[in-house]
Amino acid sequence: MNYENPLIVQGDRTLLLDVHAPLADECRNDLIPFAELERSPEHLHTYRLSPLSLWNAASAGFTADDAVAVLEKYARYDVPASIPVWIREVSGRFGALRIVPAAVEYETPVLYLVSKSPFAFREISHLKSFKELLVPLQPGDLQVPDGVELSDDEKKYAFMFQLTNRGTIKQKLLDISWPVKDEVQLADGEPLEIKLREICESGVPFNVRDYQVNAAKALVGDKRAGTGFGTIVLPCGAGKTIVGMEIMSLLQTSTLIVTTNISAVHQWMNELLDKTELTQDQIGEYSGENKVIKPVTVATYQVLTWRSDEQSPYPHFSIFHERPWGLIIYDEVHMLPAPVFRVVAELQAVRRVGLTATLVREDGCQGHVFSLVGPKRYDVPWKELERTGWIASAECIEVRLDLPYAQELDYAVSTAREKHKIASNNPVKIDICKKIIEGNPEDKILVIGQYIEQLETIARETGTPIITGKTPTAERDRIYKDFRDGKIRVLVVSKVANFAIDLPDASLAIQVSGTFGSRQEEAQRLGRILRPKERKSRFFTLITRNTVEEEFGSNRQKFLAEQGYSYRIIRELEELL
Repeated sequence: MNYENPLIVQGDRTLLLDVHAPLADECRNDLIPFAELERSPEHLHTYRLSPLSLWNAASAGFTADDAVAVLEKYARYDVPASIPVWIREVSGRFGALRIVPAAVEYETPVLYLVSKSPFAFREISHLKSFKELLVPLQPGDLQVPDGVELSDDEKKYAFMFQLTNRGTIKQKLLDISWPVKDEVQLADGEPLEIKLREICESGVPFNVRDYQVNAAKALVGDKRAGTGFGTIVLPCGAGKTIVGMEIMSLLQTSTLIVTTNISAVHQWMNELLDKTELTQDQIGEYSGENKVIKPVTVATYQVLTWRSDEQSPYPHFSIFHERPWGLIIYDEVHMLPAPVFRVVAELQAVRRVGLTATLVREDGCQGHVFSLVGPKRYDVPWKELERTGWIASAECIEVRLDLPYAQELDYAVSTAREKHKIASNNPVKIDICKKIIEGNPEDKILVIGQYIEQLETIARETGTPIITGKTPTAERDRIYKDFRDGKIRVLVVSKVANFAIDLPDASLAIQVSGTFGSRQEEAQRLGRILRPKERKSRFFTLITRNTVEEEFGSNRQKFLAEQGYSYRIIRELEELL
């Protein structure tokens, strides 16, 4: 028992972190690999241990004993005896089921699912959802290649299944809390020489940072079975694109990159040309505007999920089979559309990586990312990279404003959705936004919001360019370039700029409205101003007082609080300037 320690571990698997205790920052960083933040008010932050958080930790080599050691190191009071037992039992489920190759040839290729747990074997055997997918085997039926080692239990408790059902089985098993460790060798794909430059095409020296190299190596491993797939979690501004290119250089194979929008496609293509020795003839764009497949192809999620009507097939899914891809990069994997999961389930023999700043998905499909793209292989705390100067330091400021008296009655009698819209479009925000812009002439500023009419008004009254989903691609790219080059100082953007857009000199962001309580959106928007720079970045969020915006704003801030950021609340305009 140590009353100076910051952590209170409770029997319901919640963890209370006293943010004022001496070791609070160190404890927060040590919790990130295996605990999830739930609430983050001023004094006590609440984390929860979950099976998925423990399995992600286990897949990255963070053991149950490591997790227990963290709790015991920082616990203010004795850790309840049930917690270490539960952690070891749940963590032990990862690896209890393995997928291994078969050394037998059938007309349809097969794999084995083997179990160290008789209990798991019996449970799976009796579930109807597995009857058509898995064939139980008798002891002695297994024939595995040389070098594949099986325990005595795994030889007794095994199933056979068709290779094409590999992803589906992994998904279904995770649904019943049995994560699978996939140890089948992945295909190499079409060879392609990919070399990183020492001097960028733009003339700037290029060095891959240590953590970027470590992230790539954590994914690629030794190229043997059980490696080559997973998710890399790095802050916005930490160079996830460079991690992707480092992985490409390690694998030397044709690569399909899927990202969020056409601007991100062009950004990837420009980065590849600038930092690798790939030529324009080797890089293709597959989007709504161009559909060219090359050894390295960059596509959008939007074009992949397009279809003529809800009953029609997805015609562009064929891109996944157009070439013998050796690597698929899912950029901003937390945005991976649900329909694409069907294809991802089929592509379990291809090396693949998900790049993201946060594993939070508002649709709750983190488990699909875990089972189909792969578990978390590498993570680093945002504040750790801030301390080393790889991302900018940032101050988060919440400005609370009154709703005009004339709108109070409309707000009171509106539906929940309309309440959000009225609060978000509070006209006072436009005046405050203009004052922040005028009061910070040295900053390069992004104004970000959800509602187009509101953004158009701000752009018109401030005389600044605006980018929305309707902005033509050529014009969008030109405006982004002008902002990067310093020709314009203020840019108004809709949520199209939430993801995968590199605006390195932006030092101040004003969030005038958001997507309800989206934590991923909050993380991504802060990320627009985290590229390293000399001046401290500031992130303003405008909130209408005593409305649903306060509740949604609190939820959005959870993820940033987990990373060590806190919000300063401003109630009077004078405090702002």
